[in-house]
Order: sequence, then C-alpha cells, then structure tokens
Amino acid sequence: MHILLTGGTGLIGSHLIPRLLGIGHQVSVVTRDVAAARTRLDPAVNLWSGLAQQRDLNDIEAVINLAGEPIADKRWSEQQKQKLCESRWQITERLASLINASSNPPSVFISGSATGFYGDTGELVLTEEDPGHDEFTHQLCARWEALALSAESERTRVCLLRTGVVLAKQGGALAKMKLPFRLGIGGPLGSGKQYMPWIHLDDLLNAILWLLDNPQLRGPFNLVAPYAVRNEQFAAALGHAMHRPAFMRTPASAIKLMMGESAVLVLGGQHVLPKRLEESGFGFRWYELDEALRDVV
Repeated sequence: MHILLTGGTGLIGSHLIPRLLGIGHQVSVVTRDVAAARTRLDPAVNLWSGLAQQRDLNDIEAVINLAGEPIADKRWSEQQKQKLCESRWQITERLASLINASSNPPSVFISGSATGFYGDTGELVLTEEDPGHDEFTHQLCARWEALALSAESERTRVCLLRTGVVLAKQGGALAKMKLPFRLGIGGPLGSGKQYMPWIHLDDLLNAILWLLDNPQLRGPFNLVAPYAVRNEQFAAALGHAMHRPAFMRTPASAIKLMMGESAVLVLGGQHVLPKRLEESGFGFRWYELDEALRDVV
C-alpha cells in the first residue's frame, strides 16, 4: 500500500514510519524541510516538499495526517492560538480537497485529533458519543475533525484519532514531566483530582495500524488506555518509576501564572474511555500505568 503521511518527523510519525516500512508499505512524507527530513528518516521514504503542486491523490492508497504545531510548547497568545489552529486546519483541508478531487481516491484517511475535543469535563465519563465542552481545545479539534470528515465518501472512509497523553521513551509530554522529578520536586499539579487520559506509544502505533487494516472502521476513536487515572495517581506512579519523591504539589495559581490560558491542559482533564476501539476488537498491551511508566522510564 502507498501511504502518504504528514507529521512524519514528529513523535508519532517518526515511530510509525519504521512500522509501516517493516510490513511492506511504501511511504511518502509531506515536509516543509526536505533536507532536514532526509537526515532523520529512512532512505526508503519518499519526501514531498508540500501539497501545492498536487492536483489529486490518485496514486495514494491511504493518508495518515499527523501534522500540527505542538500545543503545549508556548503560552496561548491570540497569535499562538491561531498558529495552533492553522497548522492543523490548513493541511487537513488541503488533503480533503485533494482526496475529493481524485478519480481513484485513497481508501482511508486517518486524521489526528485529541482528547482536548472534549474540553475540561471534570468527573464526566466520556466516550466517542459525547459532544464535548465548548472551549478553545474543543473548537480547535472540532473544526479539525470536520475538515477531515469532508473527505468521507463511499470510496474513502475517515478515522479520527482522539489521542491522549502519549508515553514514550524519548520526547513527547513525558520528557517535560520527568524534569521536576529528577530534581526531587515532582508531584501533583493543582488539586491533582483532574483525570489524565494516557496511552503508551506502542498501543497508539498499533491502534493506527488496526484502523488502517480494518476497512469497516470509520469515525472518531479515543486513543487512550482503558483505565483512566487522576493527576495525583500519575504523579505517584511516575515518581515510583523514577525512584524519586512525588510529594511537591504545584499550586494551580503558580501554573496559571506560568502558562496563562494554556494551564487548562494540565489543570483540566477528561475521563475518557476507548469504547469504540475496544468494541472493534483491538487489544491493548499496556493497561496498567505503573507497568507502562516502568517501560518508558
């Protein structure tokens, strides 16, 4: 299968590519910096410098769209929020347009989203059927998903990846979380009661391959581990995995001062369940947070 991938040099994409190549797929990656991507990716990967020259995707059998500005790297000024949106919306809209312009379109369009779709929803238990709370992360993800769904037809199914916090050995959110624990000042954030949806990178990659290979699957999927944990549980488990203390609680006021509006990413939360993924027959490898953290730490 010839697969077109965006976000190929990011955390998920850079780990997904070897999996795809290893099972015999041909992979093309859209990148803004071909020279830099060439130094980071397998020589077998075809590199596209953009989508502007493409008129259709007739030669592509599947599209996996993982592109987007990191959401937690900077404070959310109005300019930064616009950048977060445009980095996701523009390429998704272009891909959907190319799919719709194809006489022989890709059979599947797998497009990124996040559990931020649901917003800060407190104690509510959420599945893919829930509409979410209307705030910035919901608005970002809802528009992102709607643009992807505009490519759906009888010949192209669309799958949406509502991804939680990805636990990986290198990079991602965990890389930032580990620093205070290394310094002996790790602990819960704010009240610590907020739910924190998480998934091991291996399960995330396997879930994408599962959606790729099962033609009956379409629509949104929560890519999170089956057992949700609160932030204070996560902090305790991470401290245990790193053999470091985890009792230094960071007050919500301090986090809001540092992060501004984006503090909702760590002070808010969602109690999300992977209902549709489990109902489809997908089997998770990493159920227990303690075991997952021991593996990646």
